[in-house]
Amino acid sequence: MFPVFSYVTFFFLLLSFSCFPARIIPGSLTELTVDRHNDTWRFFERFLDTGKGSHVSGMSELKKYFQRFGYLPVPNTNFTDVFDSRFETAVMMYQAKLSLPVSGKLDSKTINTIVSPRCGVSDTTPLEDVHETRHFAYFYGKPRWARVPPMTLTYSFSPEDMIESVNSSEMKSVFERAFSRWASVIPVNFTETEDFGSADIKIGFYSGDHGDGEPFDGVLGVLAHAFSPQNGRFHFDRAETWTVDFETEKSRVAVDLESVATHEIGHILGLAHSSVKEAVMYPSLSPRTKKVDLKRDDVDGVQALYGRNPNFKFSSLMESDISSNRAVGLQIRPSRWATTLVVVVAFKFFLWTR
Repeated sequence: MFPVFSYVTFFFLLLSFSCFPARIIPGSLTELTVDRHNDTWRFFERFLDTGKGSHVSGMSELKKYFQRFGYLPVPNTNFTDVFDSRFETAVMMYQAKLSLPVSGKLDSKTINTIVSPRCGVSDTTPLEDVHETRHFAYFYGKPRWARVPPMTLTYSFSPEDMIESVNSSEMKSVFERAFSRWASVIPVNFTETEDFGSADIKIGFYSGDHGDGEPFDGVLGVLAHAFSPQNGRFHFDRAETWTVDFETEKSRVAVDLESVATHEIGHILGLAHSSVKEAVMYPSLSPRTKKVDLKRDDVDGVQALYGRNPNFKFSSLMESDISSNRAVGLQIRPSRWATTLVVVVAFKFFLWTR
């Protein structure tokens, strides 16, 4: 009886290995996974695993980053290299806003997010400039475009400040699709005009300090920024490797133009940054990543400002999410080939031991 029990046990042990996904066992080694980011922000990796009471040379620069994106008071510019109580609070605010584990320490997930390319619009300005709901957020005062319905906003491309890597036809198609996504959920239409000076929304690509008080910083780092209603300025960092097709653009630092355009249009309409990682309005976007589909959080936020497009149905969003979930589910199912192989090996083992 013992040999038979052994064969059966061995068979089910082998089968179990193919049917269950591998589980990663956490170890003591802390690892950073982001290797494609702005050289200035790369410096911040040195603060990994620091917490309250730490004193590390250069931490004052990280505090300036937190100030830039709204987590430390603007008037305070005399930062020290000490990880003090105020900075701990800022780190916790950052972690909570971006749906990270709230520890108050600069753990690997927090540092990875800090050094990731992102939008240049502030996440929050303490006490005054952003009105936040459960997930999505608005700029202070909930500004929106005030037009007589049916509302139409015009947009135009700068005659001088464009890029050569994306031709005019592709550029127009990208923005037509990006504006259409938002128009499909709210009663607002977007129309291109050749008159840049009179357009409601003015699009251009700029380098460094370009006169709006929000200078760009080179490859990766800040990708783009846009202003709240009814300003209409819509700026991209010219230094980025912008692309509309990752199949033809092989650069490791390539950034999807349509994804960033879709995000910035949310700002143009009045949305601030969301804490939902899957949402278009989440502030960061990794290189070679496409993220263009509006999520429920994006839609709820913009419809609270403008109302619902009468032709829009939430079921279309739900179907998109379900399809994504099914695709993920398929990835973890054991293949029939693998299961069959285990059965054959187990059977041969059984015959060999008889």
